[in-house]
Formats: sequence, C-alpha cells, structure tokens
Amino acid sequence: FTNKMEIPPGALFLGFDSSTQGLKVVVLQFSAASRQLEHKIDLAVNYDQELPHYKTSGGVHRGLDALTVTAPTLMWIEALDLLLEKCKAGGVDFSKVVAISGSGQQHGSVYWSQTASISLSSLNASQTLHSQLQDSFSVPSSPIWMDSSTTALCRQIEALFPNGAQGVAQKTGSRAYERFTLSQIAKISRQHPEAYQQTSRISLVSSFMASLLCGSVVPIDDGDAAGMNLLDLSTKSWVPELLEFGGENLAEKLGQPIVSSSVVGSISKYFVDRYGFNPSCSVIAFSGDNPCSLVGLRLKEDQIGISLGTSDTIFGATRLLSPNANEGHVFCNPGDPTGYMVLLCFKNGSLTREHVRNQSTAGSWQNFSDALACTPAGNAGKIGMYYLEPEITPPGQPGIFRFNAEGGLLPVDQTFKPEEEARAVVEGQCLSMLVHSRKLGLSVKSIIATGGASTNFNLIQILSDVFGAPVSVGEIPNSAALGGAFKAFHGWFIANHLDATIKKKTLADIVEPFTSAFSLRVAATPNLDNHKIYE
Repeated sequence: FTNKMEIPPGALFLGFDSSTQGLKVVVLQFSAASRQLEHKIDLAVNYDQELPHYKTSGGVHRGLDALTVTAPTLMWIEALDLLLEKCKAGGVDFSKVVAISGSGQQHGSVYWSQTASISLSSLNASQTLHSQLQDSFSVPSSPIWMDSSTTALCRQIEALFPNGAQGVAQKTGSRAYERFTLSQIAKISRQHPEAYQQTSRISLVSSFMASLLCGSVVPIDDGDAAGMNLLDLSTKSWVPELLEFGGENLAEKLGQPIVSSSVVGSISKYFVDRYGFNPSCSVIAFSGDNPCSLVGLRLKEDQIGISLGTSDTIFGATRLLSPNANEGHVFCNPGDPTGYMVLLCFKNGSLTREHVRNQSTAGSWQNFSDALACTPAGNAGKIGMYYLEPEITPPGQPGIFRFNAEGGLLPVDQTFKPEEEARAVVEGQCLSMLVHSRKLGLSVKSIIATGGASTNFNLIQILSDVFGAPVSVGEIPNSAALGGAFKAFHGWFIANHLDATIKKKTLADIVEPFTSAFSLRVAATPNLDNHKIYE
C-alpha cells in the first residue's frame, strides 16, 4: 500500500523533543530516488548554557523545600525560536516541511491565562515568541516530573478508591505519583486558587509545544494523557471522580484527549511569515518523551528500550492492560491505538552520573569512561546507591549509600577510590534496572539503548553484562525526537491517504517500509563470566 502514496520529493518531517535540559529537533527528508526517509540534521538548544538568564540548573528551578521542582514556561518558548534560527542557519528549507510532531517531558503542566488564545492567534512575525506571550500564563513556572512535593495529595487520591493505590492503577495505569499531573493540578487549585481560576486551559508540555506551533491551544494526546493519573486507559476518557478531585471545571480546562496520530492543525501564520514554512504544513499531536522513544526505537517482542537520560527509563510494548500499583506504569502506545507500553522510571539518571563524574574524574566523560574500563566487574564487592533526588524506583529519599565488600555501610564522608566511584554508580543503576524489570515481569532477550549516555561504550558494556543481553544502539541517540519525526510522517500519511483502511495501521506498519536507513548496530554483547558476578 505504501508505494501507491504520493509523497513530495524532498519533503521534510520534523520531530521535536522538549526535554528537561534542552529542546532538540530531528529533521528527516524523503528521497524520491530511494523512496526512503533519510536523516538530514539534528540540532539542540541547552537551557543552562544558551538561555542562562533563566538561571536554571539542569533546566529546572528547585524550591527551598528540596521537593518542589519547576521550569520557567517562557524559557521553553524562547528555546523554540532559538532552535528554529539554528535550523535556518543549518540549511533547513522550512518551505519543504510537510508535517511536524514531537515529544515533551512527561507529566509537566502549563497553565494558560484567559488572554492566551488571543495572543497565540495574533502573533507578529517581526517579534519573538516569548516577548509576545509574557502574559499568557496564569502560573509562570511549570511543575515538572522531578517534583515530589505532593505526597499528601497522592494519598488522598488513592483514598478515593476502595482498593486504594491498586484501584487508581487499575483505572489510570499507575498508582498516584507525586510527579503525575493530577496531584500537581490539585496542588495549584488548593494553594493558588486565584491562579487556578484565571487558568483558561491546561496543557502538558507535549500539547503546549504543539499549541505554540498551531497558534491555538490544542488537545492532549492519549499517549501522554496516560501519565496524568486522570485517564481511564480502558475507555481513553477522563475519570470523573479524579477530575473532581483536581479542581473546579477541570474537564473544560483540559479538553478531551485525542488519538496520538491526529492532525491538530496547520502551522501558525507566525512561523510562515518569520521562517518561511508552507502554510499547509500539518502539526500532528505531540506525545510524551517516553512514548515517543518507544515509537522511535520501534521495539519488537522480547526487546526492551532503555533510555539513559536525565532520568533512566525501561520500557516495552504490550497488548496486555494489567497495571500494578507496586511496580512501574502502563501508558497508551502512541504508535498503536489498541496497544500499551509498560515503563519503569528511575529519577537519578544522567545528572547523578554527572555528579560522580565531577567529583571523581575531574569533570571529564572520557576520564569517567576510562575509569569504567580499568575497574573489574563487580567492583571488588563495592556497591553504591546514589540518590541525589528523591527516587521513584524504588521509592526513597536522597542520600548516597556505599557498602564495602563485606556488606557494611560506610560513613557518609567515606568514599571509594575515584575509579571505583565511577563504576559503583553505573553498576548500582544497572542492577536496580535489572531487579525492577524482573519484578515487572519483563522478559529481556535484547536491549535497545538510547539517550545521551548510550554513546558511552564502557557504560553500555556494563549494562549488557548486568542484563546478560546484547545492547544495540541507533545512529540517532535521541529516540524521542526521532519518534516525533516518525509520528509526523505517520500522522501526515494516514491523513492524506485515500484508502480508509490505512488509518487502522500502526505507526510501525506505515513507517517500516521507509526506514531502512535507520538500522541498529550491536554496541555490546554480554561477557557471561561478568554476568555471573551480577547474578
């Protein structure tokens, strides 16, 4: 069926990823000669380095209580203009872009003011986005996934159901989590009622980015909505009693969730006039970063994805809807309307590795990698658990816990040798992933790794040894942005195809014939002697 589809020669498909530490884009181009999608360019904006006036650390602001974590909403907007300028300088011809989609860090929420719709629809191309949207938010700092300040509200959410946490999980795919959007909305509606009343609409980071591109507030897709503690996964509609808990008129503020492949609008006139986009360019619903990574990796049975980013996540595709309050999450699969994905999230990921790198290997990733290479598997029995942030899996408070070869807990101020510190943090993280993936019932025969740390061979080798499975990587480490570009192609394809049955095809069905250039390579195979040490 795919060979019958007329795709404009040289057509571009953009995939954005509005992540914790920066905004990224992957640009794919359709080659008429090969009838394949080809990787043209990928670019990024780092919030801390390129937008220092927002004074973020790791892209976020931390509250004095060490629990509240937010990000300036305007920073995300300014990053979009900056990234598009980079694309223009890099030779991207925006007039050839036929569709855009992307991802946003999951759970984060944006609160539009009463005047936001007017401002979005009347943007002046001679001025920057952020300068025109200064007054468009009733809450200027967006709560994000790293926040853990809503524990009491989470317990209240679970008390709404006879089965408590399991009741919430059976409905929404997860027990009530502090970082999930419902408890964050409830916190604002209770602590800042005036701001909540002044809120016209609430977006997730994903639908917020799509709204900027469309020039109007667009719906939330069901893939990302599943990470809110609000969506009934069996009906893909909001749960009434949870809406009521969140705040007055919450249903109206959220709007109805939509299928992830939906076209949410055409590109805003602002981007047509300022950057030269084609007015017919379609914007496909954005989704969460983890669901988009699932799409970007195109996981098959017995494969799991491991994203090594700000947080580390393990995920896989499934057709079974069997949530468990004790372990992990179940989300909707944005690439398959009848499927789901399972996920485990470990909050202490790359920022924790970076902390150990700075403390132990002079701030050099090369030195960090060399330290992994020169230390033995098992670290001579020295084990470390490094929690700079309150951990999600397993739930735990911040702290660094080091154990000697005899199993004794070391004093807080006593560290391992620098090279042992590097191995301890990586082995501790990988072992935690192994233990909890088994508790979730994941069968692992092969791993596809993504995220920034997936380019570190010595780290990937430890991951392979711990799991006893080969680890493959793609040529584009940002699977969320790549997944966004695939979503753009998929959504545009089914919207423009004349055969109505095409709309029932999964993203993998549609994209696979066009993606031979995006092959994986095996980056590490397990050393079975090392694997026995970890077992």
